[in-house]
Amino acid sequence: MQIGLQIPSFKYPGGTAVIRPKLKEIATTAEAAGFHSLWVMDHYYQIKGLFGEAYTDPMLESYTTLGYLAGLTEKAFLGVLVTGVIYRHPSVLMKMVNTLDILSGGRAYLGIGAAWYEDEAKGFGIPYPSTSERFEQLEDNLKLAKALWASDETAFEGQHFSAPAITNNPRPLSTPHPRIMIGGTGPKKTLRMVAQYADACNIGDWVGKENMQKALDNLKAHCDDLGRDYDTVEKTSLGTVNLSEKDTVEGVINRIEELSAMGFTHAIFNMPDVYKITPLETFAKEIIPAVA
Repeated sequence: MQIGLQIPSFKYPGGTAVIRPKLKEIATTAEAAGFHSLWVMDHYYQIKGLFGEAYTDPMLESYTTLGYLAGLTEKAFLGVLVTGVIYRHPSVLMKMVNTLDILSGGRAYLGIGAAWYEDEAKGFGIPYPSTSERFEQLEDNLKLAKALWASDETAFEGQHFSAPAITNNPRPLSTPHPRIMIGGTGPKKTLRMVAQYADACNIGDWVGKENMQKALDNLKAHCDDLGRDYDTVEKTSLGTVNLSEKDTVEGVINRIEELSAMGFTHAIFNMPDVYKITPLETFAKEIIPAVA
């Protein structure tokens, strides 16, 4: 079982001036601790209520942040959990992911989803189309990624986007390309696209164990329908661990064992108290070795 760290909050004691050094400390400590991956969210507003925060609390742009983390680390994979399709033109997004992959030495994921934070989009003046159109945009992005990464240049025409002469220069270093991760549990669209286009899925543990298992079962059914080997899809989860309060080392290990039994191979956690660094050290000494 591989362990990842999501960093969704930048509200640290000391304010804006400490964000840069604290992120450096978190990222370098996590990598040294054995975390397989580092992730940030794709938001401009903070999620209301996350760790008790308000929507006006600090939030950094995701790909700029990952560029900073790429320069601080050497081994951990890097990704956005997950990129919202409404925020960037697909051709520009592809250039950003290629750039991240090259400057990280081949450690980038393209984490992507249909976006959901309507208030955020409207607050920033970003068009927020219907659910069905956002899923069509998601499929356009996925088709473009597959077409571009298969060649040095391609002409793409999707339902909502076109790129008559998009280039793949310089090509990403990941082989055969950065891993595509789709977040969500939608049984008809999301999981079908995972089976058809993606290398990995991400399922949040807040949906409950039964629904997590149901999502994996739906994914397998789509893989069977499409002739895809279900075992070639990396199954990742997302959850929260708070070792300063309700969670214990034994409890976290038990959670990871349950995820493994379901078929997950990459458990990603965020931590409200990660800025204290102690939780990362506890993972390094007591959790990561136990679940490896």
